[in-house]
Amino acid sequence: MTNPRIAAVDVGNDALKANFGKMENELYIPNVVAQDMEDRPVIGIEELNDKEVLDNIHIRVHSPALEENNVVYRVGNLATKTTNSTELDPGSSKSEEDQTLIMLFASLALDAVESEAFKAAKNDTIDANYILGTGLPLREVKEGKDVGYRSQLLGSVHQVEFLVTPKHQGKKVNIKFDEVKVYPEGFAAYVNLIMDNELKVINKELINKQILIQDIGGLSTDIAVIRNRNVDDDKAQGFNLGVSESLEQIREEIRSKHGVELDSRRDVVDIITRKNDRHHIMVKGSRTNVHDITDHILLELAKKEYRFLRNVWSKNSQSEICYFVGGGSAVLKDYIKALNNKLDGFNIEFFEDESESIWMMANAYYKLITDFVNKSAKNVKKEEETTAKTK
Repeated sequence: MTNPRIAAVDVGNDALKANFGKMENELYIPNVVAQDMEDRPVIGIEELNDKEVLDNIHIRVHSPALEENNVVYRVGNLATKTTNSTELDPGSSKSEEDQTLIMLFASLALDAVESEAFKAAKNDTIDANYILGTGLPLREVKEGKDVGYRSQLLGSVHQVEFLVTPKHQGKKVNIKFDEVKVYPEGFAAYVNLIMDNELKVINKELINKQILIQDIGGLSTDIAVIRNRNVDDDKAQGFNLGVSESLEQIREEIRSKHGVELDSRRDVVDIITRKNDRHHIMVKGSRTNVHDITDHILLELAKKEYRFLRNVWSKNSQSEICYFVGGGSAVLKDYIKALNNKLDGFNIEFFEDESESIWMMANAYYKLITDFVNKSAKNVKKEEETTAKTK
């Protein structure tokens, strides 16, 4: 039997980020799916295997955990090119959406076919066992939804079949979980702040401080209060507000004012955050500034996020610093900083490396699940030694 492989997967509202094995493989896939036909038409089908895999994920997913089972999907970049693509809606719960599971299974299947951890049988079927570390918003964990989410994954076989996908057409992956750990996202961010990838403590000065972590996602905002190295469950708060609604608003205003149809929220994020030509789009071949649209919408959202911070800090007055994390923080960083300088002057910190903020959860889940595996192995070894001594 093949040893289970470590998977640390953050199914973010904007994109899935995942680390596998000993971090030798990572995946970034926009969180967009679209139901599709089995034989999707491809121009130049003979050259299919020369195309990028991540731009052409086309799969059938079979799992008892899904409400709609045995359905064909386009996933990620390929899904953004259709008129029926779906992104998670504001107010939805990540733990209760088929889309969360489709993204998770797709990432694991891609890792299984591309890594050397598992060997395919003669019929091009791979049996892949994983130990999974993932997470949910604090609000959902406080409501106990992590228990149901974990039980959906354990004890069943989840199959992904690659259809019209470069290099992997016809392959099937049977996914089983030896263990699933579901962590609250706020605590995961804290772990990432104090531990490196070798699980050694860094930033020792943070260990005994009371700190806040404001995680701004696509659909929700979580503010974790960390005291005595743990999340204070009573003080932690979750809000049904993220950047997705504002991104949709920007997308709609650009369409209305300029007649330009952007494929997905991912395109809006790119316009807002890219290094060159930020806040610009092409309109009939001409470079056009849309800062007037992005600015007023993002400023309004930043004001709401800042009110969340002010509210939580007033109830936790001995907090020493607030770290802003998540993809939404990267989008709103400049606006929140400007508001803070003008108003309260809280001690707040952003990650200047935007990719560090975006990958923070996936990296944290990797550290947490690796620590769990290491401790489990030590316990097994101790039990074996004890058994050997009694014989």
